[in-house]
Amino acid sequence: MTGTQFDLFRTSDDHEELRAAVRDLVENKVAPYAAEVDETASYPQAAHDALVASDFHAPHVPEEYDGVGADALATCIVIEEVARGCASSSLIPAVNKLGSLPLILGGSPELKQRYLPRLAAGEGFSYGLSERDAGSDTASMRTRAVRDGDHYVLNGQKSWITNAGVSEFYTVLAVTDPDAPRGKGISAFIVEKSDEGFTFGEKERKLGIKGSPTRELLLDDVRIPADRMIGEPGTGLPLALRTLDHTRVTIGAQAVGIAQGALDLAVGYVKERQQFGKRIADFQGIQFMLADMAMKLESARQMVYVAAAKSERDDPDLGFFGAAAKCLASDAAMDITVDAVQLLGGYGYTQDFPAERMMRDAKITQIYEGTNQVQRVVVARKLLG
Repeated sequence: MTGTQFDLFRTSDDHEELRAAVRDLVENKVAPYAAEVDETASYPQAAHDALVASDFHAPHVPEEYDGVGADALATCIVIEEVARGCASSSLIPAVNKLGSLPLILGGSPELKQRYLPRLAAGEGFSYGLSERDAGSDTASMRTRAVRDGDHYVLNGQKSWITNAGVSEFYTVLAVTDPDAPRGKGISAFIVEKSDEGFTFGEKERKLGIKGSPTRELLLDDVRIPADRMIGEPGTGLPLALRTLDHTRVTIGAQAVGIAQGALDLAVGYVKERQQFGKRIADFQGIQFMLADMAMKLESARQMVYVAAAKSERDDPDLGFFGAAAKCLASDAAMDITVDAVQLLGGYGYTQDFPAERMMRDAKITQIYEGTNQVQRVVVARKLLG
């Protein structure tokens, strides 16, 4: 066996240097504001500014468009490390990738040149796919885009849009051919925050990730140039689903980061907490809980990293691994954060410690970018051919 073969199971020195740099930034400029961001449900502007200044807000943007050109694993490491300190803030790099990836995968060189350098400079990019009555069933969307000369006119709404109102740009899916077979008449467009007729609903009141605004997109006769369509007419839904194959991996990374933060907190606490004359860390029952938490976490991390490598290569089995990584990691994060609350006892149930926030934040990772029930359907279909 050669050393090269074993290196397949190690992150590179560059990846670990990146991790150290992001962790230092998070500990100093992100984590200190996480509790306040959660309590006030306010956008993490300090984290945003720090991430932009360090080029961690959208590390996936290619160098040719003034980005840093981070690979898929590096992007996941950024998201993981930010989520370890503040899940709301981790949605800045995660959603910037989600919103812009359809453009990267399917846009013309001219369209990429128009928007990607602005994303690299700090202007955000969100993603508009779901609607009130079209969540998991994306093909039943009702938002329409009607051709009018050199323009399209968009009408409809999108629900559950992360960082809506903060981002400058939005990838919006709309029906351009209502007579086409199901899912075949949908196209993707870039809508700008300043477009006339484009507004936002009220902020959703949520269980977790309270610092990341979630709002509806409201499109009322929004007239945009036809060259803002991404790719060809009717290719929007396959592009959207291909995007999710890649970005589900980043949700897995977010879940891993939340879980790591919870495990770190729990380990630190049980080493300090005294009961019956000794540290509770010395009780075997506590040790078993910690061991189970650590094993779940490392299993999830390895699955996410493998999926990230497959995303970078655009492997044909990415659909399986992306769904599996997101599902496994988010389920693990939920288990680990619940156990962290348990290990902290009464303190875990209070806002004096971040365990309860981490538990609330972890829940959404089982829901967005496809519920874990949908992920299991995807995995099963891949198995069954």
